[in-house]
Amino acid sequence: MAASSAGLSQEPLQHNESGSFTFALTSLTSLFFMWGFITCLNDILIPYLKGAFDLSYTQAMLVQFCFFGAYFIVSLPAGALVGKIGFKKGIVTGLTIASVGCLLFYPAAAIANYTVFLFALFVLASGITVLQVSANPYVSALGSSKTASSRLTMTQAFNSLGTTVAPFFGAWLIFSGSEQTEVAGATAVQLPYLMLAAALFLLAIVFTFLKLPDLGKTEQAELSPAKAWKYSHLKLGAIAIFLYVGAEVAIGSFLINFLHEPTIAGMNESQASRFIAYYWGGAMVGRFIGAVVMQKVAAGKVLAFNAAMSITLIIIAMTTDGSLAMWSILAVGLFNSIMFPTIFSLAINELKEATSNGAGVLCLAIVGGAIVPLFQGMLADVIGVQLAFILPAFCYAYIVYYGLSGSKIITDKS
Repeated sequence: MAASSAGLSQEPLQHNESGSFTFALTSLTSLFFMWGFITCLNDILIPYLKGAFDLSYTQAMLVQFCFFGAYFIVSLPAGALVGKIGFKKGIVTGLTIASVGCLLFYPAAAIANYTVFLFALFVLASGITVLQVSANPYVSALGSSKTASSRLTMTQAFNSLGTTVAPFFGAWLIFSGSEQTEVAGATAVQLPYLMLAAALFLLAIVFTFLKLPDLGKTEQAELSPAKAWKYSHLKLGAIAIFLYVGAEVAIGSFLINFLHEPTIAGMNESQASRFIAYYWGGAMVGRFIGAVVMQKVAAGKVLAFNAAMSITLIIIAMTTDGSLAMWSILAVGLFNSIMFPTIFSLAINELKEATSNGAGVLCLAIVGGAIVPLFQGMLADVIGVQLAFILPAFCYAYIVYYGLSGSKIITDKS
């Protein structure tokens, strides 16, 4: 998923520099790939650090808490910053901050301090948040407003590609085939994150010197929720975004531990980490299928169907074992595919002048990725990894309701 950047309003550029637009869009796709890649690496990092520091599941889920907590804390300040310095400088700033976050993994591993790891993750996520606030409106503004959704869908496909490729990178460099991560200690993450730091810093240099179309002056929209809060479908949509992001991240965070269970697949961490690609790759494939289906079927119905299928698959994963349980939980990714953009579009539908304010509220709701995995970690410590998936199932149950009923436009009389 990627946060929208509703905090900035920008008129699309006139299409008088088509060559420039193509080059700019090609350059921006690398950013979408990188933050999808980095976000998915957390799913590899969690079981690794859990073994390296002998953490409980609750403690291990602090990785996602710090990472997605940055979205909540940094989104509005990032919008204000980009409003002052512009989109291009915002991209360079975001890349630089993210690079520093990756560099902090080296001393964190050297001194074997979990708290420093969490701080490094927060810095890294802060940089990615600035990137998203800068890049999403940039893509929207590069050309006609009629094709803005198409351009964003294309760049989001590269975000999904990043989440699909990352598990193989993590399995190769972080686990290196080791069956016992605690033996290796925390130092195995140094090389991968140094490589990421170098790649991000190189991108920052490249974007510093790239001649990209000038988007002109940006205007900072007031992100007070008051304007949009009278719309019930927006309020209920914010809850849906919170629960969806939380469920998606929680499932991904527990996949390796789930596949490691003797009754499921009995894989070591290196083997299990490669299978995360099926979860995130399914989301990439599902976006293309969903785009076709929703041309014929109402978005709310498709959303409810996908959420109901996710619940069914989770129940199968919780109540069976072996390959059936394994593939059931991995298949949830396919049905996750259309949920974020569909919930988002339903929630801001017919908000009129309050659209930017409503979208800002929805962006803040991404903090669900910090909260839900933490609670699932607490459940896993008490009732085990397999049964703890009941929490995402309840999250999807609410999304069924939102798709069928909660997304209907009813304006509060207050």
